[in-house]
This record gives sequence, structure tokens and C-alpha cells, in this order.
Amino acid sequence: MPAKIQRQVAAPPRPAGKAATATAPAASLRGRAVGTRVLVQFTTQFSTLLEAGVPVLRALQILEARLESGAFRKVLAAVAEDVAGGTPLSEALGKHPRVFDRLFTNMVRAGEAGGVLDTILKRLAEYLERMQSIRDRTKSALLYPCVVLGIATLVLTIVFLVVIPKFEEIFQTLDTELPGPTKFLVDFSRFVIKDGWMVGIGLVAVAVGLRVAYVRAYGFRRFLHGRVLRLPLVGRLVARAVVARFSRTFGTLLSSGVPHLEALGIVKGSTGNEVVAEAIEHVRERVREGEGLATPMGATGVFDELVVNMVDVGEQTGELDRMCLKVADAYDVEVSRSLEGLFKVLEPLLLVGMAVVVGFIVISLFLPLLSILEKLGQ
Repeated sequence: MPAKIQRQVAAPPRPAGKAATATAPAASLRGRAVGTRVLVQFTTQFSTLLEAGVPVLRALQILEARLESGAFRKVLAAVAEDVAGGTPLSEALGKHPRVFDRLFTNMVRAGEAGGVLDTILKRLAEYLERMQSIRDRTKSALLYPCVVLGIATLVLTIVFLVVIPKFEEIFQTLDTELPGPTKFLVDFSRFVIKDGWMVGIGLVAVAVGLRVAYVRAYGFRRFLHGRVLRLPLVGRLVARAVVARFSRTFGTLLSSGVPHLEALGIVKGSTGNEVVAEAIEHVRERVREGEGLATPMGATGVFDELVVNMVDVGEQTGELDRMCLKVADAYDVEVSRSLEGLFKVLEPLLLVGMAVVVGFIVISLFLPLLSILEKLGQ
């Protein structure tokens, strides 16, 4: 395999039709990202071509030619151009961090150093596909509650903007005092019609402000992440998901030959939780001082006994990467089951909540009519 990598500069020249694409300015490509599925497909095909003995540059050209015009094709063209100029593949990929993150480029670098680039790419494709599968399952679990809440919001908006004003006109012709629940609905409907747009703008402004604060203010972001981890039920679920991501990413990097310290630095930036990232940085500093992983991991309070013990066994047996991947598999199963159980409870609660709200509205609207019918009967 090293010979294949060394021969990449001597690969056949690029077709003339690709010249315009190859000269696309790299600066305009760095801000664009591609979907995980596209990246998985590219990584798998790239690995297959290299395994078949195709040089790196030629493989990039083949894969670029198979793509339709778009951001990713321009990125591959720029990468191929850098490789043709003698730049290592990992360095060329690193120029496009929105497409190829640190995990991707460091694993490629390890594959280049060890002469097993095709094997590393195959392992990377499996990792990306597994992470995408987890995200898809999570989105699927969230879909039903989101649809129910969306429909409920739409129905209630129509009720307060259209239905209740019609009933109010009828109530005014009855010349009778409205019951408390009916008066509340009518007053709330007037408020929604008159000042609802102001509330909507206020909510959007608050949402935008929170989003900006979350992105730019580390302290605010860390505060939220810490509070989420302390929430009943949800906090435990989030912690398991974050630890599973840490274990899978760390194990994948170690199995690809990335050094421990460098792997910890990469994983720190991919946890998605500042509290856990701080814990990983603490572990990294202790490892830099010559300690093992298990003891500082246990001292952080973020990693539970199962993870710490598995890491300890992995360090003693020299199979730390395999132990981390086993932890990730176990936690992924636990998170999936917990999500399913949580939403099995949440779905009927949402339906019951909708039924209560709709029932209150219907009863409140018909109370005046029932009162009039009662008087007529007397």
C-alpha cells in the first residue's frame, strides 16, 4: 500500500473538461458542508478503489467525475489538485474542515503513516454510517411528538382566530351573562387577535437571542449543558448518548492508530456538551502527565463505573479501543430503548392533553347555549 500512495503524483493527468472545476478557489469551498450520507458513500467508494490498487489521485478523479455539479464536486476537485501538486491527502482534506472534520483528517493521516489507508477509510465509513443511523433513529422517535404538537398548535390557532369570534357574535345576540370559562375563552381570543403578533415577534426575538447567546457565549452554553445533564430522566439519557459518542469516536481513533492525546483532543471537540468536554480536557492533562485514563475519568464524575471499569480493563489488556467500542454499543442500545420507552409514555400524554384542551373549549363554548336552553325549558 505505501507504494500506491507514493505513486499518486504519477497518476494520469486530469481530463481537460475538469480544468475549470479544478481551479475553483478553495476559499469559496470551505464554508460549505455536505450531508453525512454523501460522505459515507464517498468514503466507502474511495476505500474500495484504493483496495483495488487504484492510486489516490486517480481514485479522487474517478469519484469526482461520478458526482453532479455542486459544492462537494468542487471540494474533491480542489483536493485532487492539491494531491497532484504533492500535498499529502490528509493535509489536502484538512483545507475543507466543513466537509472533512478533524476526525476524518486525522484518521486519514494515520492511514497514510501506517500504509493502510484503504482499511482506515473502510473503518471510517462504518463509523460515519453508524452515527448517521443513530441520528436517524433519534429523529424518527421525535417525529411523532413534533407532528402532534404542530397539528395541535395549528388547530388551536384556527379556533382562537376564527371559531371563537363567530361564537362571540352569537353570544352578543343572546343578551345573557357569560359563564366564567366562556368569558375567559372570549377574552383570550380577543388578545390573540389584537396582540398575538406582538407575542409571536417577542418569542422569535427571544429564540434568536438565546441562539446567539448559545453560539457565542461559552458560559451560557456550559450552564445549559450542565442543567440538561441534571434533568430527571432526560439528563441520564443525554449523558448516556454523549458518553456513547465519546466511546465510539475515541475507540475508532485508537483502532486507527491515532495517539491517545491526539484522539482525546479530537473527541473533546465532538462531544456536543461543554461539561463533558471539560472533563475530557481534564483527563487529557492527566494523561499528558503520565497517568492512565481510568483514574482521571472516574474523578470527573461524568463517566460512570461501567465506562471507567471497561477503560481500566482495556488499558491493562492492551485492548482499549475494543473496550471503548463495546461501551459505545451497550450505551447505544440503552439510549435507543430509553428513547422508545420515553416516547411510548409521551405519546398518550400528548393525546390526553389535547383531549383535555379541546374538551374545555367545546364545553366552554356551549355553556351559554345550555344555560339558555335550560331557561327556555323552565
